[in-house]
Order: sequence, then structure tokens, then C-alpha cells
Amino acid sequence: MTKRTSAKYKIDRRMGENIWGRAKSPVNRREYGPGQHGQRRKGKMSDFGLQLRAKQKLKGYYGDLTEKQFKRIFTEAARVKGDTGENLIGLLERRLDAVVYRAKFVSTIFAARQFVNHGHVEVNGKRVNIPSYRVKEGDVISVRDKSKQMAVLLEAVQLAERDVPDYVEADHSKMTATFVRTPGLGDVPYPVMMEPNLVIEYYAQN
Repeated sequence: MTKRTSAKYKIDRRMGENIWGRAKSPVNRREYGPGQHGQRRKGKMSDFGLQLRAKQKLKGYYGDLTEKQFKRIFTEAARVKGDTGENLIGLLERRLDAVVYRAKFVSTIFAARQFVNHGHVEVNGKRVNIPSYRVKEGDVISVRDKSKQMAVLLEAVQLAERDVPDYVEADHSKMTATFVRTPGLGDVPYPVMMEPNLVIEYYAQN
């Protein structure tokens, strides 16, 4: 098992939920956390515990972002006009690695980050290798010609466990995707319930 796969499953077990809806998640077999005391951890959580867990789950879902990265995105979401929770989800979904994942060019958000890092992706015809690059509505994301036959791409397109959401228009014959619009919480196909309202409460008190 690779280090990245191990980290991904550890997040699932820590949260006690299959946060990416993956068939191989260890949570499908056992619902307790990692470590020798994992089975004893179930119990009523405090408000702080629930808020922290909501933050860790959302942060983990997008490839286990660092606290610094996530806090920066949250601060921007709070500063922009409108509902902070909806803004937060919109900003996270506009990350280039998130759009590559949503378009089903790769099978996991971790693979999406690596795919972008390695220079396989273009935005409006220009190579971009920054996973946190913020996509705008109408931007066209494409796989570079020399990368189109990579096994990781061909496998991901065939995955039945998730569909491309309607705010991304993907053409897998050309390996292109258009970011149609910024989604709200209700538009994003999370396999588990995300609670940005609790994330707001967490940062309001910490």
C-alpha cells in the first residue's frame, strides 16, 4: 500500500466515515477509529468535538489540506459577500485539483493533486501545475496531449462509483472539462454529510 493510500484510509477511519465513497475503504468493514483504542472512542461528542470533526472531514476530503491552506480559504470565504458556508464550498470546488477530480480524469483527489503537480493539465491552453490554482466559470481544463493515454486516466473514466456533477461539463473523448458554474453545498456530490456551518462555528470560537 502506498503512503498516500495509507493516509487516505487513515482519514476515513479517523472520521469513522467513508468520506470519498470508495469501495475499498476500511470503514466498510469496521466503523471504529485507528489505533489500539479506536473501538473505545465512540461516545457523545462535545460541541467543540463536532465542530473540529466537521473541519477535519472537509479539510481531509480535499486531499488533507494543511491547516494554513484551509484557514486561508475560510478567511476569504468569510470576507466575500454572501453565505460563508456556501462561499467556502464554492472556493474549495474551484481548486484545479478538485475540478480534475470532479471531471473523473483521475480516481482520487490525491491523484488529482499529483496529476496537476506533474504538469499533465492545461487551463485554457496553458499548462498549470499548481493544484490550488483557482478556476473561473467558463475555464476549459484539458489533459495535455502527451498525457492522454496514461493508465490512471483510462481507469478513472470507467469508474462507476461516482458521476461528473452538472457544474462540470466533461468530454472524455477529448479529455477536456469546462467549469460551468460555482456550486453550492447542495450541488456537490459528497458521499457523506458535510457541515460547513460547524466549520464556521469552529473558527468563530478558535
